Amino acid sequence: MLRVRVWRGLGPLCRGGQLSPWRRTQSRTAAGSGSVSTDLSGIYPPIATPFTPEEDVDYGKLEGNLRKYAKIPFRGLVVQGSNGEYPYLTEEERVEVVKAVRRSLPTDKLLMAGSGCESTRATVQLTDKMAAAGADVVLVVTPCFYKGKMDGRALTRHFTKVADSSPVPVVLYSVPANTGLELPLDAVVQLSRHPNIVGLKDSGGDISRIGLIVHKTKAQDFQVLAGSAGFLMAAYSVGAVGGVCALANVLGRELCELESLCVSGRWEEARGLQQRLIEPNAAVTRKLGVPALKQAMEWFGFHGGACRSPLQPLTEAETLQLRSDFTSSGWL
Repeated sequence: MLRVRVWRGLGPLCRGGQLSPWRRTQSRTAAGSGSVSTDLSGIYPPIATPFTPEEDVDYGKLEGNLRKYAKIPFRGLVVQGSNGEYPYLTEEERVEVVKAVRRSLPTDKLLMAGSGCESTRATVQLTDKMAAAGADVVLVVTPCFYKGKMDGRALTRHFTKVADSSPVPVVLYSVPANTGLELPLDAVVQLSRHPNIVGLKDSGGDISRIGLIVHKTKAQDFQVLAGSAGFLMAAYSVGAVGGVCALANVLGRELCELESLCVSGRWEEARGLQQRLIEPNAAVTRKLGVPALKQAMEWFGFHGGACRSPLQPLTEAETLQLRSDFTSSGWL
């Protein structure tokens, strides 16, 4: 199969320059003979899903957050990722949230929608619905319930079938902290050759692995996104093109600044900023999780609110710890 990828030739959007309109294109025709690919480079917040006190999706609060994010030079938004509490939403809710974001999203922002499910069949079906709802790219997490059987062969077949039928480009999503498994390196390399798989969001934090993936897939124009702000600079240094970072929901401009410093080679300045981001990032991810992210959003002028049960709000002690993690580096 002849594999052709056409690039926009646009540098990262967090460099402070004039934003250019992005025209949505499909990656390929069904099981087709070529592809048109999307430049993923830049910073994306995996946006939170606001809820009412009754735990319904609060579309008004969501719209408020989107208006504020539109003023930050993100490459785009990730909708229905882990920080969007997607496992706790119905399929209908997941699709409706994507539709709502698409209606509000400026034309120069890319919408990446999580469409991963446990079965291949369900993932294919939800991927179609996400594309119809306006997603430019889908983010597909590794299925993990039967993790003991999710070896490279099973995962390669899963992602291949999804990409074969998807009307939009596919980004692989490896998040071992949540799934308990890592997408094997050999599977990533094999999948990078698929004309409709354009990248990987790697949340594992193993920089040697990220560098090796970049090296082994460089002939494929395959793009790697860091999955956390804590190792964003390190990921850029070994060839990543951007980041999908929970902390961008709170310190979005600062992460875009870090991106700009990295791509322009200002590593000394980047190092100082990166170091100040590590502690708050750990607080809203591996240490205290989504409830902490939503609490921090409130402190920085966004609507976070409560999580959907069974996730519980922070305890008083956890809230104090969270505030300390932001104040120690001068953010509060």
